[in-house]
Amino acid sequence: MDGAAVVDDLETRELRYFVAVAEELHFGRAAHRLGIAQPPLSRAIRQLERRLGVRLLDRDRRGVALTGAGGVLLREARAALDAVAAAAHRTRRAEDLQRPLVLVTKAGASHELLQRLLASSAADTGTAPVEVVLCEVGEQARFLRSGRADVALMHRPVDDLAGFDTEDLRTEGQVALLPSAHPLAARPQLTLADVSNVPDLPIARWPRLDGTYPDGPGPEVHTQSQLAHLVALGKTLLVIPASSRAWQWPDHVAVPVVDAPPITTVLAWPAGHHSPALTALTRAASGLRDTPPAAPTPSGQNSKRVSGT
Repeated sequence: MDGAAVVDDLETRELRYFVAVAEELHFGRAAHRLGIAQPPLSRAIRQLERRLGVRLLDRDRRGVALTGAGGVLLREARAALDAVAAAAHRTRRAEDLQRPLVLVTKAGASHELLQRLLASSAADTGTAPVEVVLCEVGEQARFLRSGRADVALMHRPVDDLAGFDTEDLRTEGQVALLPSAHPLAARPQLTLADVSNVPDLPIARWPRLDGTYPDGPGPEVHTQSQLAHLVALGKTLLVIPASSRAWQWPDHVAVPVVDAPPITTVLAWPAGHHSPALTALTRAASGLRDTPPAAPTPSGQNSKRVSGT
């Protein structure tokens, strides 16, 4: 049997089993998640390894770990399962000509820009209704790849844009979001060096494109509400696009970080995917492209708490 035949014989069930084990790194938890018994799950993974001719998992008394080959299959399996799910979602929705266009965006990000995009879209009689779905940090790509969303507001270079077509909307600087009582909050501006090594206020850690987190003393960012609480409690700071202060609390102060790399907000959708509704929305988005955001307000002038994208 050649390699192509082996790949052709892979089933979505096998990929789901492997992804569950690879993500849980524990056969018992993976079996519970899948709703099956552990012995058949173990047999299925061993059979998959035999058919592929590689070891996917290292197993010992300390637990389960991915091999290099296992890491590759995890990435590929996720993409394959997302593609299958997307095909099912889009096929079901193809018959519903009145269905809204589903737009996913990270909660609290691009708020003002999203409002203007929705208003512009609604004013165009050729556009379909837009349903907004809010997600957490770094989830937009999974929504698009699985077909749960048609289009997303995302940010270059921090979000995973591989495999998507994009329409640039806005490029802006970044700010440090700080607890209002911290001495750095009184500064008119900061640099990355100022915020990168603050002993009593470690910078929050954002996920990389592969979902892993860099090493460091700061907390891992999982949700916006968690992050807002940690900043207000004086446990962390973060550097974000200036317009992402829509969820800024009275206990927070935003200070411009003058040498932080610029962030571009983009409208993103699966490459090669076209529909009249998507075309109309991108047309509405292109009309917002050259509109600059409000300038970041230094910490000492934050009384109005300007909200942006």
